Amino acid sequence: MAASSLSSPAFGQADLSNCEREQIHLAGSIQPHGALLVVSEPEQIIVQASVNAPAFLEGGKSLLGTHLSELGDDLATCLGPHLAAPLDVVPATFHCTIGRAQTPFEVQVHRPPRQGLVIELQPAGPMIDTAARSRQALQAVASATSIRDLADEAARLFKAVTDFDRVMIYRFDDDGHGEVFSEQHRPGLEPFLGNHYPASDIPQIARKLYARTRTRVLVDVQYDPVPIIPNRSPIDGEAFDMSLCLLRSMSPIHLQYLKNMGVVATLVISLMVGGRLWGLVACHHYTPRRVSFSVRAFCDILAEAVATRITALESFLQSQAQISARRLEQRMIEAISREGDWRAALFDRSRSLLQPVGATGAALFFEGEVLTTGDVPSTEELRGIDHWLDRQPRRAVFATTSLAVHDPAFAAIAPVASGLLAVSISPSPGERLVWFRAEQVQTVTWAGNPFTPIEIGKDPSTLSPRRSFSQWYQLVRGKSQSWNAAELAAARLIGETVTDIVLQFRAVRLLIAEDQLAAVRREVRISDTPTVVADPTGAILLSNEAFGRLLGGAQAKLARLEDLAPLFTHAGEFRDRLDELFAKRRPWRGEVSLLKPSGTSLPLLVRADAVLSPDGGNLGFLLLFSDQTTHKEAERARLRFQEDIVERQALRTQRLDSASDLLYRKLLASIVENAQLAALEITDGMDITDIPALLEGLRISVARTAETLEQLIRQVRAGKR
Repeated sequence: MAASSLSSPAFGQADLSNCEREQIHLAGSIQPHGALLVVSEPEQIIVQASVNAPAFLEGGKSLLGTHLSELGDDLATCLGPHLAAPLDVVPATFHCTIGRAQTPFEVQVHRPPRQGLVIELQPAGPMIDTAARSRQALQAVASATSIRDLADEAARLFKAVTDFDRVMIYRFDDDGHGEVFSEQHRPGLEPFLGNHYPASDIPQIARKLYARTRTRVLVDVQYDPVPIIPNRSPIDGEAFDMSLCLLRSMSPIHLQYLKNMGVVATLVISLMVGGRLWGLVACHHYTPRRVSFSVRAFCDILAEAVATRITALESFLQSQAQISARRLEQRMIEAISREGDWRAALFDRSRSLLQPVGATGAALFFEGEVLTTGDVPSTEELRGIDHWLDRQPRRAVFATTSLAVHDPAFAAIAPVASGLLAVSISPSPGERLVWFRAEQVQTVTWAGNPFTPIEIGKDPSTLSPRRSFSQWYQLVRGKSQSWNAAELAAARLIGETVTDIVLQFRAVRLLIAEDQLAAVRREVRISDTPTVVADPTGAILLSNEAFGRLLGGAQAKLARLEDLAPLFTHAGEFRDRLDELFAKRRPWRGEVSLLKPSGTSLPLLVRADAVLSPDGGNLGFLLLFSDQTTHKEAERARLRFQEDIVERQALRTQRLDSASDLLYRKLLASIVENAQLAALEITDGMDITDIPALLEGLRISVARTAETLEQLIRQVRAGKR
């Protein structure tokens, strides 16, 4: 393929071969219901403008090169307080009057990188007191106990405030395909609930823009685009970046797609969960329709609240998985103490192993043996799966809904084992825990045939993604139900638990059976868990490589467990706990701080046990260490989050006058309460390494919502005056 064919096509020039790369953020034009200006800073000279700007602002002459003040003092006065803000992520919105006729406008301003200040103007729409209903809506969102109930409630709330003909909660799956998960529509319209749409309907570049620009509006699908002149920024010479422009023209391909559906106007709000595009709130109307700032602001607030609640509900499901894994761990530990083995505890209650991941069967591959529960393939077929997994790239969790897609040789076992979930339980090949799901023959309802070729003409306006959106049914075989995030988390947690148990079990066997010492020593040495094994007198028999990396090589100087004490910040307390372990054989679970050569300390969790023989004799001691840095970072993130939102609530409340103070306090309190509930459920249920990023995303969400709410309250107050 020639190099030129790989370049990104200009806006409006995409076809079937390159529409995924169409530069929709460089549209170079706007929808005609508003006007756009770009001014240099700090000079405030107009350097770019939409062609309709002079007539739109009743000027009648070119605005390029003129000072912004020539449009009237009110614009400059209202703009001034916002100039100190970054405006590179969240635009500012306000009302002002322009021209001799004192025409009221809604104004939105933002700053693209190195291209000046972008000012978008629309005739001011009617002010709707959406603030009064915000508290009730936020409470309804916060009280939803499942994602299904939340989606249904959200669709109802968005329909009530926007009054669009159709409102859909659109959810993406792991492959990027979309499903209408919930829907509200006016009587007489064909329902779309349950319809699926292929991932190709929304190109990746559009998904990235949905993540940046949370709200998109199309007033009339039949509009004629209004060019921006000049089309390249005079400030940096690059194409004008319109990523955050509310008025930005839409792709001709997307417009044709909507025309084929019979849709005239749209409002689309992104649902961002954990930094990913979880779904969309898609509002359709069948006649032209404008959306005022107050409605957009309410939708933005509501979408952030819904996304926050989704985060909390998904975190809750993962916390339940964690509880199941911990219960399983306790039973295995008890089995080791009681019977000297842990495998019986893993399989004596099949439900405790299958239920957390929703599997129909499971198999354990360990030291050449295969143990099973539930519906599984034959032993020969299981060994074939195990050998196949050995050849796959190593990962924490391997998951698939269709083994036959990876290797057609597995097609015959699809009725029992189409879906597979696997976790390694040791560094050795062939030792893993595997869950299975049977094939689930299902009928998927698509909105039109997703495999129909796109009709293309020389003019992009004749390119039709699909001309028919009638329901098209696909019978899917050889595929199981998808593994959801909570089930994947449960598998990972159970795998980590079994891995720790395996390590402990083998460390015990190291002290029991000399003939197995060499093999077990290798397993302990290469484990990622820092481990120290000592004889009954406290002489160190083994400290593994992971422990050596922890100390930076200092373990060569260690002969006895007592020699470990000076390595920690509280050496005396460490010795006391060791003495208690020696004298009373009492297990030690606690946190210690390892001194680093740099003078800093590393938080560790220590698990120390006396290893007892069946007759009660002491065989030695086992110490396992784990790095607690991520736990500490998660705790600091939680404290930063709490301090930030409390401080933000206080500061924002001070900026409002007493007339709106009560309403703002109530609304902001609801937002903060919802966010704090989500933060609590995140810290209780999520993978510890994900908590700082999720809390930071939640903090940004609260900031966005509070900023929008403040603007909304300010506009409501201004409207009442």
